Amino acid sequence: MLELIDIHKSYEGQPLLRGISFVATADETVCLLGPSGSGKSTLLRIIAGLEAAEQGQVRWDGQALDSIPAHRRGFGLVFQDYALFPHLSVAENVAFGLKVQSLSSEDIKLRVANSLENVGLAGFEARRVNDLSGGEQQRVALARALAPRPHLVMFDEPLGALDRNLRERLMAELRHILRSTHVPAIYVTHDQEEAFTVADRVLLLHDGRIVRSGTPQEVWDEPGSPWAARFLDVGNVVEGVVRLRDGGAKVETSVGTFQTECTHPHRGGEKVELLVRPERVQVSAAGGLESVVADVIFQRDRFKVVLANGLYFFLPKAPIVGETIRLAVPASAVECLS
Repeated sequence: MLELIDIHKSYEGQPLLRGISFVATADETVCLLGPSGSGKSTLLRIIAGLEAAEQGQVRWDGQALDSIPAHRRGFGLVFQDYALFPHLSVAENVAFGLKVQSLSSEDIKLRVANSLENVGLAGFEARRVNDLSGGEQQRVALARALAPRPHLVMFDEPLGALDRNLRERLMAELRHILRSTHVPAIYVTHDQEEAFTVADRVLLLHDGRIVRSGTPQEVWDEPGSPWAARFLDVGNVVEGVVRLRDGGAKVETSVGTFQTECTHPHRGGEKVELLVRPERVQVSAAGGLESVVADVIFQRDRFKVVLANGLYFFLPKAPIVGETIRLAVPASAVECLS
């Protein structure tokens, strides 16, 4: 079990990590998700032993790792640029980390074969890595990380250099490989789709802190803050003022007035931020939200409709750009974030 306790780190005199604590259990893939500069990769390097924290502690199965160098921690690393040796074959790349384990040549050969089979590259042993596609090279890098049978494998933006189709395919493959090998993993990415596909649990990093933790569905269903909702692009985030009317409460915003099912106690005149879910509206002549269609974007089984007031919604049929539409926004589509 990996445990981080109150990790702090600064960069050029500015705080980068501000008290990061979490636990990663056996067989669990934990994703560190956040924008560039949020400290994800630095945190990964601290776990790996490539950098030292200024405060706090990294533990494995209760043992502090502060004095243990990177090569003795038993952790595997997979980077975006693969870090393969171009002058070595696929088998020689995968075997590289095994040669320090005092294994026999036969054991090394078996480990290499098993690792390549796990990542779908059986029979590629003699290939030159420069002759492989980007996806195949990334799988070689994963096989190399898994071959020494690490306690933990860590990924730093591993799919960032790949095209969309290949990235989508490898996301599913990575998820399957990690589950079938039962190796716990820490996965760093700025891509929400990648995080939600691969991870069992997502840690959302912002300004050096974990601002949300949960399963992908929990984080999506309840982002917890205006910043998280915007970063994840869960929906429209708008500011408004609470108005108490007829024994109930509505929120007036610059784009319209919304009824919400928020259970938080709010006072009249209080400023709040709302999340308006784009998939929960309907076109209706009696709808309370009216605006001009500014753009329509086809998205496979639906259309993203951008309105002149800045809001966007998902509709099954495409309206005409420039026409005025009315939308019914039920209270179930509106959530209070503050």
